[in-house]
Amino acid sequence: MERSLKKTKSNNNNSIKSNTMKDDEMFHVIHKVPSGDTPYVKAKHAQLIEKNPEMAIVWFWKAINTGDRVDSALKDMAVVMKQLDRSEEAIEAIKSFRPRCSKNSQDSLDNVLIDLYKKCGRMEEQVELLKRKLRQIYQGEAFNGKPTKTARSHGKKFQVTVQQEISRLLGNLGWAYMQQAKYLSAEAVYRKAKMVDPDANKSCNLAMCLIKQGRFDEGRSVLDEVLESRVLGADDCRTRQRADELLSELEASLPRRRDAEMEDVLGNILDDDFVLGLEQMTSTSFKSKRLPIFEQISSFRNQLVC
Repeated sequence: MERSLKKTKSNNNNSIKSNTMKDDEMFHVIHKVPSGDTPYVKAKHAQLIEKNPEMAIVWFWKAINTGDRVDSALKDMAVVMKQLDRSEEAIEAIKSFRPRCSKNSQDSLDNVLIDLYKKCGRMEEQVELLKRKLRQIYQGEAFNGKPTKTARSHGKKFQVTVQQEISRLLGNLGWAYMQQAKYLSAEAVYRKAKMVDPDANKSCNLAMCLIKQGRFDEGRSVLDEVLESRVLGADDCRTRQRADELLSELEASLPRRRDAEMEDVLGNILDDDFVLGLEQMTSTSFKSKRLPIFEQISSFRNQLVC
């Protein structure tokens, strides 16, 4: 009888421990935090559970300095710093500590840097990084010769195609050129983005670029693609609203003023070392194994200068 009671008690204890372990596992799954007691785990707990970003940054630094999941710690810390308007500090942290990170993490760190440069208005550095990443894709370095790669966002993995990545990078590059008032360079990039992966948002971007140059007829023609639902995504309410707003801006445009004309002159300076240099990227010096993402840019450039 006594032995039976001990066995029952032991089974109950084991059951309690098992349930506790399961609850602990469910907690980490639900809140998307890793299990354990390391600096990185404490950082994620402070970030996601306690909602204490400042403390999270302290623990992320400890994780980086102790070699605890440095790849994830550096990237996650930079994201938290951006949320706290400490983007400049995040940029310097990535530049200083990325040599400690694995080769596989460099692409995701680049993507974080692109957002940080945009946030800080550091357009020149953003443009250079975007051009470098586009060259890497063209030369077959970014995807290891494969048509897709695995990406991660908010803890979820998904597949990204070469075309999608090129389109994303070109979209960011076009925006950066627009901020620099390099409208002709932005136009070339936006047109290439439409060739790679056409949709209504890219049409709106191109139309905005043409309007900035005072080329209203061309801008209206591009906007008609959206308003007449001739491109993918034209049925999206926000995209159509944006197209309507751009059309209103176009129709309300006044005759060109002297300062606007000067702005166009400055904006029509092509970014020689990249947009014009794309012709070199399609030369025979590149082997067929490299991705021909800029095939038509040369002929388009010739049309611009005629």
